[in-house]
Amino acid sequence: MSSFEPMSFRLETERLIMQPFAESDADELRALHAERGGGTPTLEQTREIIAGGLTTAVATGIALLSIRRRAEGDFIGYCGLTVGRATIDEPEIAYELFKRVHGNGYATEAARAVLNAASATGRTRLWSTVRTWNTASLRVLDKIGFERDRVTTDDRGEIVWLTRTLP
Repeated sequence: MSSFEPMSFRLETERLIMQPFAESDADELRALHAERGGGTPTLEQTREIIAGGLTTAVATGIALLSIRRRAEGDFIGYCGLTVGRATIDEPEIAYELFKRVHGNGYATEAARAVLNAASATGRTRLWSTVRTWNTASLRVLDKIGFERDRVTTDDRGEIVWLTRTLP
């Protein structure tokens, strides 16, 4: 178990509300996964992803949070902290948004809120891993102060490892 405070599981910004996934988000999360390519999980698999995430959040004190726009009320993606390729003490920030909302600054706005929430837990460093082709995500991380640490390769290509010291 981590020696850090749990992160806030409800974050609000000027335009966004971020909170734990609900089972009612399954259809939209499934559509988001389908949009990234590589296959679409079944509705049951998506419900299991949500349930597993909620269980993990309780156990670890960190979570990926659904993102809804305040004005429209629509689900546009997720952002939060995850162990991913990192550790519970220095987790990864992760985000994924529907292509239809790209270019509006939502990922940057959500990621800044998560940075603040991570800092409030007492953590001193975060990681992010991004495929080299994902220039939009790399731009978001640059805007919020992440710096390149190294590049590694796996069976799907190159991965850029970035880090940011908190607060």
